[in-house]
Amino acid sequence: MFTKLFSTFRHYNIFRNHGKQLMLVGLLSTICYRQKLSLQVNPNIKQYGDNLNRAFKRALEPEDDFYKHTIILSGNSNKELAEEIAEYLNIKLGSVTIGRFADGECQIQVLDNIRGKDVFIIQSTSPPVNDNLMELLLLVSALRRASARKIIVVVPYYGYARQDRKCAPRVPISAADVARLLETVGVDRLISVDLHCGQIQGFFGPRVPVDNLEANLVAQNYLSLQKKYEFKDVAIVSPDAGGVYRAKKFQEQFDQHHPGMQSHLAMIIKQREGPGKIASMNLVGQVKGKDCIIVDDIIDTAGTLSEAARVLKEQGAKRVFAFATHALFSGKAFTHLAAPSLDQIIVTNTIPSKPQEEVLGDKICRLSVAPLLAEAIYRVQKKESVSTLFDIKQ
Repeated sequence: MFTKLFSTFRHYNIFRNHGKQLMLVGLLSTICYRQKLSLQVNPNIKQYGDNLNRAFKRALEPEDDFYKHTIILSGNSNKELAEEIAEYLNIKLGSVTIGRFADGECQIQVLDNIRGKDVFIIQSTSPPVNDNLMELLLLVSALRRASARKIIVVVPYYGYARQDRKCAPRVPISAADVARLLETVGVDRLISVDLHCGQIQGFFGPRVPVDNLEANLVAQNYLSLQKKYEFKDVAIVSPDAGGVYRAKKFQEQFDQHHPGMQSHLAMIIKQREGPGKIASMNLVGQVKGKDCIIVDDIIDTAGTLSEAARVLKEQGAKRVFAFATHALFSGKAFTHLAAPSLDQIIVTNTIPSKPQEEVLGDKICRLSVAPLLAEAIYRVQKKESVSTLFDIKQ
């Protein structure tokens, strides 16, 4: 498999010299091996991760100017992911103190000298959404006042993304308002993973480019390496009409990673009584006797997911898997995820895991997007193409 990956990269002229080849090959090898060996929820996750981190490290030379002008900081929302990204890049996280006053106000102080530096802030605006968003805004403000040259925010999960349009009178377009707040405090660029809708990129002005990374890359590597699944007849399912494009793209990549297999596309038409309340679900497509993979970007209360899985099983689906990038797991999520109609739930670590996940054991598989984000950060800083990262063919 790796031979094919490397030949594809040569085709796209990504490797211009031997040193760069070692850097990119090492990181992409890490993506595949970590998904295969270490990223399932099991007692050995730490051991495997440490072994692989020692075996595969980005081959950056100490004199590389990436180190001279770059600082990576982390907020409180997902420090584990930030530490993992820094480890892949072989760079230490910058020092920052984030505390709270007695009344709950956020208190921030950056301890490193960042004058003239390019600073990457890693902070998901996940629950508690408002606290994490305020941390991010004040961090950016502190860096701008301290004369940072550029401020790039890495927001693996972009909060308020589901409020991207006016669907009722007298309501805000919150996703756009968050974008305006970030622009106002002085953000120069934003990197995110699987935005809920593509138009959020347009909420930022042309002076603030947005890189919307696709977690499909790590999911496809994981699925192709798990020989225990033995996929034969597969249907990729969108849980609602709005996610058809996402499911279609996943289907195309799935077929590329499984030569000779022609997967099918299905969709569930969902009608709601109100927020979080489903009135009815109707299936469009054939799933009888097939392994179904439900593809979505967010699992919140998991009500839609469990109901979709139930409908698929009623229509004759053999097994039902689910892949979603952002695992919010709110409300009765774990009760819904425990439903027997769901065989496997695959998520990423854009949002930290919750202790309740241990109850479900191996039913939840959590993949890491740290290699993906680390490579994107490096390419942005070195002024290399980010889009070619997703041109990999199996």
